[in-house]
Amino acid sequence: MINFIEGKVVDKQEDYVVIENNQIGYEIYVSSFTQNTLIYQNEMARLFTYMNVREDGITLYGFATKEEKDMFLKLISVSGIGPKMAMGILSNISIVDLTNAIFRQDIKMLCTVKGLGKKTAERLLVELKDKTLPTTVASSDDNVNMSYVDEATDALVSLGVGKNEAYRLARENAKECASVEEIITKVLRGMGN
Repeated sequence: MINFIEGKVVDKQEDYVVIENNQIGYEIYVSSFTQNTLIYQNEMARLFTYMNVREDGITLYGFATKEEKDMFLKLISVSGIGPKMAMGILSNISIVDLTNAIFRQDIKMLCTVKGLGKKTAERLLVELKDKTLPTTVASSDDNVNMSYVDEATDALVSLGVGKNEAYRLARENAKECASVEEIITKVLRGMGN
């Protein structure tokens, strides 16, 4: 099993990216959330991966965060939801909103996803209610100031960090930070470990 792939983003399409690692280009299907974290081509990126093996082929799915991958794995554990549908859900509903919908048993939100029928949405709510812990909501990105993330990303790039990696680190460390300086300090402390 491939846990993650790190390499240069050499191509970006609507629903997949190509990451070059050791002169091999890996076509990795991603959600719109992950696609948005891979802002720049020819920059280094790390994606956590899931490899789906079927009779007709092998497909890699990639995720910007472990939380997104964990939610993907929960979604595909539901009968009737395959990897493509799970990626569709993650592309249309943030992990925070999805977690909240599961807690509230909000079928209307789930039915906004194209191709997700009412019966499958109901099954998802029932099967994942006990698998999705409240701490997932508490650790969400709801309170992240994206302008701070952008400024911190620029500062980290000026310190020699690759653009994609700088964005990922800034976003991950932006929770509960009141300023750009706090984000940068958290990132640099983390890199020093």
